[in-house]
Amino acid sequence: MILSNMPPYKVLLFISVIISVIAADVDVASAFISFEIVPDAISSAPENPLTIKYASGVEVKYGNELAPTDVKDQPMVTWEADPEDFYTLLFVDVDAPSRTEPSIRSVKHWHVGNIPGNNVTEGETIADFFGSGPPADTDLHRYVFFAFKQPDGQIDFSDERKSPKYILNGRLSFSTNDFAEKYSLQLFGGNFYQSQYDDYVPILHAQLRPE
Repeated sequence: MILSNMPPYKVLLFISVIISVIAADVDVASAFISFEIVPDAISSAPENPLTIKYASGVEVKYGNELAPTDVKDQPMVTWEADPEDFYTLLFVDVDAPSRTEPSIRSVKHWHVGNIPGNNVTEGETIADFFGSGPPADTDLHRYVFFAFKQPDGQIDFSDERKSPKYILNGRLSFSTNDFAEKYSLQLFGGNFYQSQYDDYVPILHAQLRPE
């Protein structure tokens, strides 16, 4: 075998490269179905990947577990976009307050519309970002990013309640399906991670308020 003739460090490097290649070739739709994001959060699965990286160094990878401490800051989100098109980005907690009793499914953690291409910073922010805050003893929550194409170009989102950072008004019991149907959005891409309570959560919760 080829591997038997390699030094140990080269074997490890070879294996890591293979794992990276396999991980990169994710079937996005199958991942969304496997983790039951379809139908819990949306009626159909996205086909295209989103790349999501945090300043802490972690990256979202289709159901990997990330600590709230590591995802507390707004990430960089990119996708293969047509620069002539406009997109909407949504980030939601599907399992609020828990996966077994999701009575306020979903909670909107971030919402940006009218994004030119994949330049999220140039879009219209409808809900400012805040990170994951799964309550204690509620096990893993699924945190999902969706990118939608706006087939008719820019949209007037003036009907949507603006939610500044840490303000809950306009975020609870948010339906991704209903929002997409209201504005005739086309589901383009997605990614997601899982998270459960850690020591950062009480810090986040202390900053949240209704208005």
